[in-house]
Amino acid sequence: MSLSKQSLNNIFFVIGVLACVVMLFTFDVSFVELWHHICRAGYWMFPILGVWVLVYFINALSWNSIILGTKSDDEHVSLRRVFRLTITGYALNYATPVGGLGGEPWRIMELSRDMDKHRATSSVILYAMMHVFAHFWLWFTSIFFYIALWLLGDDSILMDESVGVILGIIFFFCLGAFYMFSRGYKNGLVVKVIKFVGHIPGLKGWSMRFRETHSHALENIDRQIAALHAQDKKAFYESFLLEYLGRLVQALEIMFMLLLLGENCGGGWEGYLLTYVHSVLILAFTTLFANLIGFLPLQLGVQEGGFALSIAAMGLTPAVGMYVSIICRVREIVWIAIGMALMKVKD
Repeated sequence: MSLSKQSLNNIFFVIGVLACVVMLFTFDVSFVELWHHICRAGYWMFPILGVWVLVYFINALSWNSIILGTKSDDEHVSLRRVFRLTITGYALNYATPVGGLGGEPWRIMELSRDMDKHRATSSVILYAMMHVFAHFWLWFTSIFFYIALWLLGDDSILMDESVGVILGIIFFFCLGAFYMFSRGYKNGLVVKVIKFVGHIPGLKGWSMRFRETHSHALENIDRQIAALHAQDKKAFYESFLLEYLGRLVQALEIMFMLLLLGENCGGGWEGYLLTYVHSVLILAFTTLFANLIGFLPLQLGVQEGGFALSIAAMGLTPAVGMYVSIICRVREIVWIAIGMALMKVKD
């Protein structure tokens, strides 16, 4: 017997609530120390939390561009609803392993209330691809940001043979990803992904049955993915530029934390600009590390390790990395709670 949409909604809601509880009890510091760190942040907590209103709104605009490019003329989805689904979807992604196991199915289920299920599925998959695609471009461009700072004589930038090898690996890793994405955008990738899953031990039978039962739907979704890239270039590039902008805005969160700790690269406009570029690099290398090991539930310990490594690469102390990771974890809990509350809001 299949579950109703309301039952599935409640299951996702419980997952999110449990995630908040787990995250609260998995901090590397006591609650007394945690409260001390939050008090130290003081009024800086408002811009740290508030910048994510802008990040999620930019994400919503990016997804909305794709929805407008895939929906039919008689279907309507308000931007306010897309904004709500964006926040709750990311909240569920934080709460589940391998990111999209929670947020993407829930977005498809909710968006199917407003448009054809196949078009809803293709728009969610396209947006998830675009989100990852923008991450790769952040990692790729950060290589050149890093080299530019080194050439400009930034004392905090380390450049030796090992760093050069790492940057080279990231460079070719991103080029390979760009090729894969170009193939996926031109030809679709859902059918290929389902076939790939069939190579996992124990899932071959499920993969074959799923493809046989839903072959028409899967091919239709792939056609819609390819159609957006081929026929609606404006929607495609608008969505991409918004997603990349969202990553740059997200770096402000790290910049605010560095500033509250007195790390401002000497102050003045040049110092603040340099601090921001450092924040972009910290974000890029942290997310790269976290996504490489993204199968861990809640990415427990991965994010902290990523911040420690990337901040050390910027010449800052481990204490700074620990503080940034703790405040980021607090922000995640707050926004998961907000996302769970919005799950119960009716548009």
